[in-house]
Amino acid sequence: MPLIYAGIDEAGYGPLLGPLCVGMSVFHVEQWTDGEPAPDLWKQLSTAVCREAGDKRRRIAVDDSKKLKLSNSSVSKHPLTHLERGVLTFLGILEPAAVPAGGTPDGTPSSACPCHDAEFFDRIGAAVPSEAWYGVDAAPWPVATSADAIGITVNTLRIAMEQSGVRALDMRCQAMGEGTFNELVHAAGTKAAATEAALVEHLWTIWDRYGAIGAEPNGGVRVICDRQGGRSYYAEMLGRAFPGVEVQETHHSETQSRYEMRGSGDDGAARHMHVLFLVESERQHLPVALASMLAKLTRESMMARFNRYWCARLPELKPTAGYRGDGWRWLEEAKGVVSASERLAMIRRA
Repeated sequence: MPLIYAGIDEAGYGPLLGPLCVGMSVFHVEQWTDGEPAPDLWKQLSTAVCREAGDKRRRIAVDDSKKLKLSNSSVSKHPLTHLERGVLTFLGILEPAAVPAGGTPDGTPSSACPCHDAEFFDRIGAAVPSEAWYGVDAAPWPVATSADAIGITVNTLRIAMEQSGVRALDMRCQAMGEGTFNELVHAAGTKAAATEAALVEHLWTIWDRYGAIGAEPNGGVRVICDRQGGRSYYAEMLGRAFPGVEVQETHHSETQSRYEMRGSGDDGAARHMHVLFLVESERQHLPVALASMLAKLTRESMMARFNRYWCARLPELKPTAGYRGDGWRWLEEAKGVVSASERLAMIRRA
């Protein structure tokens, strides 16, 4: 039976500054039997994909973004080398229908590799947050690789996918600025509400686009989400987000929570999908690892805009990644150009 196999993960849950980004990747696996473990896409795509960044065969590394993002002090390679190579290769393999509307200004399809950060955001459906520090001019892209290099890896991955009966269907990212983040945290009393809002957007996309496949006798939809924070039960959240949809918990343990959802879409067609919340799911499921990479690359690109904006006002200001220790350092060094109202708006309150 064909399987829709999706992963969702975040980047930027804990920082003091910058956006929260939640990524999603969706695959179609041609041959799969209901009841079997999830497909091992690392194994099925092993001629083109691996976990190790330093692979001698130059395969595409896909893993938890924390493992692939190099230190900002790296001298031999750009910190985003592995993230860009992996994300842009999979983005380049997407079926045309999955790429958000746009393409180039004259209507021709976009190339495999975006030529500036604004095109990248458009391709993954990531709306640039409204805060002024993200509204700078688009910068040339990519920063760590080249369009020609991505074209080569796209061809390698395409061959591996054709041979294994796997297709990449969609890659999207929600980017939440500090203002929206703080509003959600204030209303709910917990920062988990911010992640939940972005997570629900992705789940609705999968439900609307692919849930009908799960309702067919020979189809299945499985969504794997990285479990965050202290929450381990999600039935109430799913029921609140999907009114009228039957949500049943099918398994619960210290490390995972599984749910089955049945209902119909706005078009009246039956829909069915399984959702699994799993601790460290990026280690076991390639779609989650890719979602983690997408979220991290999006956040890093947004923070590059943040730093361009403030360094234009104070050139000697050392850039920040926004994490708490360095974020407080940055706020102290930037106090001469950051107004009280701007400081209040940019600090995340959780």
